[in-house]
Parts: sequence; C-alpha cells; structure tokens
Amino acid sequence: MTRTAPGVRLLPNAITVLAVCAGLSSVQFALLGQFELAIVGVVVASLLDSLDGRLARLLDATSKIGAELDSLSDAISFGVAPALVLFIWMSDGHRFGWIAALVFAVCMILRLARFNTLLDDAEQPPYTHEFFVGVPAPAGGLLALLPLAVTLEFGSGWWAHPAVVWLWTIGVATLLISRIPTLSVKTLRVPAKAVAPLLVGVGLLAAAVIQFPLIALSAALLLYLAHVPYAVHRYRWLAAHPEAWEVPSKERRAIRRSGRSQRRLGLRRPSRRTVAGATQPTTPGRRARDWRRIGLRQRPR
Repeated sequence: MTRTAPGVRLLPNAITVLAVCAGLSSVQFALLGQFELAIVGVVVASLLDSLDGRLARLLDATSKIGAELDSLSDAISFGVAPALVLFIWMSDGHRFGWIAALVFAVCMILRLARFNTLLDDAEQPPYTHEFFVGVPAPAGGLLALLPLAVTLEFGSGWWAHPAVVWLWTIGVATLLISRIPTLSVKTLRVPAKAVAPLLVGVGLLAAAVIQFPLIALSAALLLYLAHVPYAVHRYRWLAAHPEAWEVPSKERRAIRRSGRSQRRLGLRRPSRRTVAGATQPTTPGRRARDWRRIGLRQRPR
C-alpha cells in the first residue's frame, strides 16, 4: 500500500488554516463596515471546514494535530468571529451586547469540547452517528448572523433591534449546547432515484446563491431550523426500533410502513363483559346504555 506524500498530507491542515483566515477576515470586514463580506468570510470558513475532514480521510492523512487544529479553527471562525461581527454591527456600546457575544463564544467552545469527547465514546448506539448533539458549529455561526443578513437584504426592522439581536444570539448559543439531535449531512444516503432531482436542486440552489445570495442564505438557515422537529422525531423513532439501526434506508422505510399499518389496523380492546369466553351478567342500566349506543330504544317489558 503506497503512502501519501508528505506534501499532500499537509493539504487538509492547510485548508483548516485557510478557514481560520477566512473567519478572522470577517472581523476585519466588519471593522471596515463591509458586512456583506463579513458574512461571506464565515460562509467560506464553513465550506472549508466541510472539506478538510473529508480530504484528510480520503488521503489517509488524519492526525491528532489535525483534529486539534480543526477544533481551534471552528472556535475562532464560528464562535469568536460571528460574535465580534455582531457586536461591531450593533455598536450601541451596551454592556448586555458584549455579555451576549461572550456567552455565544463560550457556548461554541463548550459545544466543540463536548463534540470531541463524544468522538471517543464507543458505547453509543449505532444510530447516534447519524445525528449531531445540538446544532453544529458552522450552522450555529451562520444562524447567529441571520439578523444581519436579513437587515442587509430588507433593511432595518424589528429583527435589527438590539434586544432582538442579542436574544437571538443567546438562543442560538443555547441550541449549540443543547441535547437536541440534528441530522448529520455526512451520514445521509441518497437513493439512486433521487440523484437526478438532487442535482437539479443543486443547480437551482447555485443560481439562487448567485442572483440572491443573502435571500438564499436566509432561506437555507430557516429551513435548517425547520428540520429540527423532524430530526427529533427520527431520533426517537430509531431509539425505539433497534431492528432499524443497521439496515439500509429501504428496509427502514419498510419497518416504518409496517408500523403504521399495524396502528391503522390495531385490534380493539376486548369487551369487559367477557372473561375467558364466559359472559358476565349485565345490569339493566348497562343494557339500556348499550341500546342507546347503537341508536335503538329498548322495548318496555
């Protein structure tokens, strides 16, 4: 088996360093008042973050220093940088704004620390690898900038009020350290029939990003938030169906359909008047209620 060249093995770490530079550059753009470029810097950092790990596994270039560097990069690019961009954008000098920025950065660091510890936990059920615990770092950094993106596209409104922005920031920080499951794109399997529609959707998404970048970003972030209830439902369903943990998606759908069919054709509870095939004596009042239940009146004796 041929070993990867040393220069190629450094490529994933170089991409991680570029992600750090992109995240820090967003702070510089915010200081210059170029908030559109500040958002672009965080978006570029998220794209680079999605590449370095995949490339390291593809080139068999994973290393401990690479894992540590990736966590530090995420903390800077998606924790420190968005918090500073929001604080610079508000520039109201209010103490609560700085507190909210600190809370967001600290929660991002705590989220990354928990993520690293969960990687070494080998006792988790297999289905947990399909989910993140809480909102992942790139999504959290971009969600924090959603009020800024909406303001740049549609102008000032209630979403640009300092109280709303900082409450939103704290809310996103809470999602980062929460135990809410969110889907992991890395483990999603696309059926063969869905490949062509998916490629068409990617083309439409690219056109939307080119023509309406901020609207496309805002819509994508809102859709991401909308998927959280589905992720929670899927997580609970898998936890209750161990037989679906390590089977293909087609078999999971069959298990889900069979479960719905069983509920739809569920057996009614046995009558309380029968015990082991024998009929219990029925009181006159109960007999009258039975006649009324089927819409008939009892003939007087």
